[in-house]
Amino acid sequence: MKRVVIIGGGIGGLATAYSLREHQAKGADFEIVVLEKNSRVGGNIRTEKIDGFLIEGGPDCFLSEKPWAMELCKRLGLAEELLPTNEENRKTFVLSGGRLHELPEGVVLMIPTRILPLLTSSLISLPGKLRMALEPFVPKRAGKGDESLGDFVRRRLGKEALDKIAEPLVAGVHAGDPETMSIRSSFPKFVQLEEEHGSLIKGMVKRMALSKKSSKPVAPGKKITMFLTLRGGLSDLIDTLAARLQALGRTSIRTGKAVTSVTKKGGGYMVNIEGEPPLEADAVIIAAPAYAASRLIRSIDGELADRLMTIPYVSTATVSLAFKRRDVAHPLKGFGFVVPKTEKRKIMAATWTSMKFKHRAPEDSVLIRCFVGGSKDSDLVSLGDTEMIMAVRDELREIMGIDAAPVLVRVYRWINSMPQYTIGHQERVEWIEDRIAREKGLFLTGSAYHGIGISDSIRTGEVVAKKALHFLAF
Repeated sequence: MKRVVIIGGGIGGLATAYSLREHQAKGADFEIVVLEKNSRVGGNIRTEKIDGFLIEGGPDCFLSEKPWAMELCKRLGLAEELLPTNEENRKTFVLSGGRLHELPEGVVLMIPTRILPLLTSSLISLPGKLRMALEPFVPKRAGKGDESLGDFVRRRLGKEALDKIAEPLVAGVHAGDPETMSIRSSFPKFVQLEEEHGSLIKGMVKRMALSKKSSKPVAPGKKITMFLTLRGGLSDLIDTLAARLQALGRTSIRTGKAVTSVTKKGGGYMVNIEGEPPLEADAVIIAAPAYAASRLIRSIDGELADRLMTIPYVSTATVSLAFKRRDVAHPLKGFGFVVPKTEKRKIMAATWTSMKFKHRAPEDSVLIRCFVGGSKDSDLVSLGDTEMIMAVRDELREIMGIDAAPVLVRVYRWINSMPQYTIGHQERVEWIEDRIAREKGLFLTGSAYHGIGISDSIRTGEVVAKKALHFLAF
């Protein structure tokens, strides 16, 4: 019986394994072994339930406009568990000048789609508003080469839009630096809007109108919002995937198995595991960070290993704090706030978790999650728990007026976990994929290449699974 070894038990590795089973040809017979170095699968997805609180250590949701996560949930029988955001609280705030300003209604991923809310906003100055309003008259860029997100936003919407909207939103989601981030790889739809419509505003308005006409509920009585999660937390997706895989047979998930290298043997591979005999494989799929993949395949192709190391990563941390509602004077009418780097704060953003989603905290309590680190303050991730918690509490005191001691605190560190799609990323990935294609039966997947979110990781895993099935068939 042929064997496929998948290295990495995060969402990318598990989704790849499930896709192999979903799409395998009738009569195809092969074993799947998923190897995960940690004691648990799920990677950055980690849900904890404590004293009535549901805390997400890593990502807390996925984008509905990227349908792969939503569709996978449906196929796993989790459609009824999909949870939309609380749309009555659908506001985001931006810290500017030491106080919170509401992000103008109608701003979608930094693009304004409504004039009146922008005109009346206290966040943007009058010159900044006028500059943003002129965006439809800015000519398309002549060249086709890559461009930084910072240059792209300044060119189309102006410097103030970059400093007060784009940069903090990007830092909160991607933990990245707009001055080095590739617009083509990080936000390809922005480039597409400019190329097809000549304007971000015109293109987004048309796109929203089409989306509104074609939107359907995910299940009877379930509406689609921009962000979706699972009622019981995102670990339910991981647990369901793992259980389904093992129930399908000929599939094993082995935790606590650190792979040291992958070497060639005949027409296949040897997967070398720390403290254990090596595992023979007909095909190997590496669903690990690019720097880990580099180490694993160095003996096979040193130049490819070197190129994988050119994809940079940053570290982040989340600090979740629970308070009694009576101790928080702030109205909390929103999803949370983002922090521009010009404010020189120690947090990148804060999500008012219990306001964004239901079933996250007891009725008499609130749950707030703060983000630390990223490209602008990576050193903060190395702070001890006590120092980090005190730093975050100081920030919440100054920004939101919260003086009370939290009733619950959880800190989660994600070291070198967030890949950065810097300028030229698309060309790097194309080179890597061309090179790995020379090694028959060896594949790469994960968030390092074609999108960092849950949905992107699932989609990439499905693409790689089909390539692996094609290889196994011959």
